[in-house]
Amino acid sequence: MTLAFKLYEQVNEAPDDRTRFRLLVDAIRELEEGWPRPGEIARGADVRESELRLQKEIEVVRKEMKDVELRLQKEIEVVRKEIEVVRKEMKEVELKLQKEIAQVRVDLEQVRVDLKSTEANLRTAMHRQTVWIIGAIGAVTGLVRLLDWLLA
Repeated sequence: MTLAFKLYEQVNEAPDDRTRFRLLVDAIRELEEGWPRPGEIARGADVRESELRLQKEIEVVRKEMKDVELRLQKEIEVVRKEIEVVRKEMKEVELKLQKEIAQVRVDLEQVRVDLKSTEANLRTAMHRQTVWIIGAIGAVTGLVRLLDWLLA
């Protein structure tokens, strides 16, 4: 129920004028308490002043954002250049490693060739030593038989 209807009913039901006046005074006090105080009401000038202050702050923030954006764009460009340098270095290292791998493969192949050559040389040497030992054994055997024949 609204304040006006409530007051109307109370005034109609009041037994005397003094009670009616008291009801009116209470209703007016209740209305006054609900009204904003003079310092609480914004005047047009106050609103305009706040609006101008906010516009000024907005412009400051926009300028700061532009400055930050420019600084970040510069930093992004620096990082992009650094990335390109690192990519070039990676390619150089990769090429260097590929060359080293190729050289190691060549060296490995040379070691294999040298190993086969050494193996062949060892077989030849073993063959010669075997032939020499067999020849020496044959010579000793021949000498023993010669001595045996001479002594017999």
